[in-house]
Amino acid sequence: MMHIKKLIALAIVTPLHTLNAQVEEPRMVEIPAGYFWMGSEGWNHNYDEAPVHKVTFRKSFRMSETEITNAQFEEFMPEHRALRGKDGLSFEDDEAVVNVSYDDATAYCRWLSEKSGKDFRLPTEAEWEYACRAGTYTLFHTGDGLPESMQKNQKTERDLVSVSLATARSKPNGFGLYDMHGNVEEWCLDWYGAYPEADQTDPAGHSSGIYRVTRGGSHNTPADFLRSANRSAAIPSDRHSQIGFRIVEGEPDFTYLDTKEDSGRKISQRKYSWKRKTDEPFWTPPVPFVVSPSDGTPFYRHNHQPAITWCDNGDLLAIWFSCDAESGREMVVLGSRLRKGSSAWSEAELFFKVPDRNMTGSSLLHLPDGRLMHMNGVSNSGDWQNLAMCVRFSDDNGMTWSAPELAAPEHTKRHQVIAGPIVTADGRIIQCCDAGPGSHDGTAVHISEDNGRSWSDPWDGAPLPSFDEVESGSTIAGIHAGIVELKNGALMTLGRGNTLTDKDGRRHMPMSISEDGGRSWTYHRSGLPPIDGGQRLVLMRLIEGPIMLVSFTDHPQRTPENERGLMFNGSRGYGMYVALSYDEGRTWPVKKLMTDGTERMLDGGAWTKQFIMDASHAEPRGYLAGVQSPDGTIHILSSRLHYRFNLEWILE
Repeated sequence: MMHIKKLIALAIVTPLHTLNAQVEEPRMVEIPAGYFWMGSEGWNHNYDEAPVHKVTFRKSFRMSETEITNAQFEEFMPEHRALRGKDGLSFEDDEAVVNVSYDDATAYCRWLSEKSGKDFRLPTEAEWEYACRAGTYTLFHTGDGLPESMQKNQKTERDLVSVSLATARSKPNGFGLYDMHGNVEEWCLDWYGAYPEADQTDPAGHSSGIYRVTRGGSHNTPADFLRSANRSAAIPSDRHSQIGFRIVEGEPDFTYLDTKEDSGRKISQRKYSWKRKTDEPFWTPPVPFVVSPSDGTPFYRHNHQPAITWCDNGDLLAIWFSCDAESGREMVVLGSRLRKGSSAWSEAELFFKVPDRNMTGSSLLHLPDGRLMHMNGVSNSGDWQNLAMCVRFSDDNGMTWSAPELAAPEHTKRHQVIAGPIVTADGRIIQCCDAGPGSHDGTAVHISEDNGRSWSDPWDGAPLPSFDEVESGSTIAGIHAGIVELKNGALMTLGRGNTLTDKDGRRHMPMSISEDGGRSWTYHRSGLPPIDGGQRLVLMRLIEGPIMLVSFTDHPQRTPENERGLMFNGSRGYGMYVALSYDEGRTWPVKKLMTDGTERMLDGGAWTKQFIMDASHAEPRGYLAGVQSPDGTIHILSSRLHYRFNLEWILE
């Protein structure tokens, strides 16, 4: 007889008529007891597959012959039928179900267990790899290559290519299981975490964690991610068109690894008094904030797209992405810290990473209540077009963070996070995001009215306008836009691309203004030079009142020769400059080149590389991020360098 508490919990997610219906159980395959060697040597990006270790299963278990199909899952959750065909995938009854979260998958297992009187659950990660290999140690159970008949467009696609996800259409492995390589990724029971070095018996991963393991790879994914040893993971609440699941029958009798806190990462929690340092002008020569780690932290050749904030303990915290390719799944978000009183940034540490997902776009914000907010994009696979947005909070100066929650759960456009969110006078948090992956796709805004708990995009769904032909629209002109609130409550942005031209043919950086909270925007010529590839601006209101812009005079390769440079105090200068507006962005009477006049060779990293700074040349390009700490110091990050100065230096 069903226990009354289980029946109540089940009824929450399952219509009562479904409980009484006859259910055809998925076909199960016997997986024998035994042992195998789990993992790989962990070459290159696959460091999390090491060390290879011996795993023993004392008992046999039964695994579903195929992934759970639409027809099977929809007996449990009929409303899921509305998601069939999303992204052009999984239309038919016999295709693998997708767009299911970890909780959806485990709820199905509970429901099926109650219906059948058997014990159904998700496979552990070790069970999954043991069953996939079926006695093999090659890259795939088919050998070191994947047959064409098993491939489903095995490459990264910005727009997913429609393929059949029908199950059991190719040969099974040695245990009689179908589609263990590809078709769709499969949720596993385990929390994601590092492998142990010791032998294990009936393991179930770590006792706690942030992400749940997925295995097997999917359609529209390079074949390397379909290998038997490859490890992926996802935020448990994530749903998209590349993850499904299969199930196991067998009583749970697992050994968990203890998840230990990182005791080596201590951050002072002593409150710091951010007193104004001086009213005298100062400018500090730039120093690198990207410092390569010496402890094996993943660190790649391309380090880019920073964000920065100040902390209550007197530290500065910077983050950025590190990768070999901007569309790569190896991309990690790293962080470094300029501790109170220190003159050098710490070595890079791993700040945020959903395994095997592209992580493009990060922001940091110090909230009025003292918490830090981190917002990040998370892809369904590689590339940066189809991102979900997740948010985390820290109340201990960034030492620990809350579990990531999906602020915008759809993997789609308008979710590429830009550094520089703001809090308005009435308490709204406004986060800018690129509206698309292209250079002229404009910028979206996401708004929270409850201190970051929920978010909305006020966009009306209108297509991207031709910014030079219309006066208004629902998308901001220019990507990578910086945003400020004007004194009258309106919002103003400046962005890259979507250049506006006047009657004399002069090109202008586009300015967008919204007087209705971001629902609609009017477009204006800013009077400022446009920027281009490898460049991102900073726009912010200073504590002292004026609006500050940090941007570039031109693009070294793409700006026509006759438009390069700006006049600074009677002489022409090139590169990064700072400008001030005292009339809410209508004019910018103060402009200063970002240099102290001393000649030096610097490395700007990312797309900038080496450059000469002197009296007439500043950093030629870079992705900028900025914050003003309460002591009045303005901090600007380029792709690699940290600049410090104050308002008095700008006015000097």
